[in-house]
Amino acid sequence: MSGDHGHGPSTPASAELESIKRPLAYGPVQGDLALVEEALAEASEIDSSPLAGMLSLVLTAGGKRLRPALVLLAGQFGSYPVRKLTLLAAAIELLHTASLVHDDVIDGAELRRGHPTVNTCYRNSTTVMLGDYLFAHSAYLVTQTDNIRVVSLFARTLMFMARGEIGQDMSAYSLSQEPISYLRHIGDKTASLFATATEGGSILAGCPQEHVAALRHYGYNLGMAFQIVDDILDFNGDEWELGKPAGSDLEQGTLTLPALLYLRRQPGENRISTFLAERHPEALAEAIAAVRGSGVLMEAQQVAQKYCRRALRALEILPPTPARHTLAELTDHVLQRQS
Repeated sequence: MSGDHGHGPSTPASAELESIKRPLAYGPVQGDLALVEEALAEASEIDSSPLAGMLSLVLTAGGKRLRPALVLLAGQFGSYPVRKLTLLAAAIELLHTASLVHDDVIDGAELRRGHPTVNTCYRNSTTVMLGDYLFAHSAYLVTQTDNIRVVSLFARTLMFMARGEIGQDMSAYSLSQEPISYLRHIGDKTASLFATATEGGSILAGCPQEHVAALRHYGYNLGMAFQIVDDILDFNGDEWELGKPAGSDLEQGTLTLPALLYLRRQPGENRISTFLAERHPEALAEAIAAVRGSGVLMEAQQVAQKYCRRALRALEILPPTPARHTLAELTDHVLQRQS
């Protein structure tokens, strides 16, 4: 990463690093993501100056737009009605953003993607209302698809996401959790939205039911892997890349898969149980170091790989198009991502 960039062949290690850091590309739908950005920009164009400023803050804070891209890619297997797909893609991104806004209030987070969160700039009550506005606006956009099946799917997904967040919040700081409960929570709060992106896109495109089912299965398993890798990065990711401090989940009492695997290896008194009892920074740092040195991060990575293999198997029924190739490549991105 020094001034030698571009001089001479890259080493295998540096080539791998460059491949990870390259901007994520979405193949045949890359150009149409600009339409999604336009729809998101329109969501900020309102008469209320305070609200417009808040919307601009959260909708221009970055992000890879993975979920909207999944909507468009799924639509490639059918008639590809670009306007309706764009509406659903923007709605999915608004719903995702709304959930992040509420998460930051609940967690008291000060950074998101390296930028101050909305709740550090405004009162929590105001920030909660911003999240509510985003939820409502996302629902409004979905109704514009004129597809009751997609509207119903979207509503159920919001229910699942809320159920997952409630389940996670109610089990905070509890040492009695099992990995199966964790998987159920992330299935609701994260994977359900990925599944809705691919299922909804395929429904709008008029895909045959076996393709709709395959794309839903792909999206769900990709979402599971995505969240597991996210939880691994919370322990061993670069804080500058992540845009938030290491161990943020554990600090909030959220026991993710790496923590639960560590507790299974170290029953009784251990670094995590000590932190949960004492809750001071030194104990948190020791708990993070213990998890990093225990080997459970590799074990969690293997679970993420399992879900990606399931996602790839789901694609086998689909025609071998550029969209299918891009979906397959996204499984590698999810496993290798650094932020």
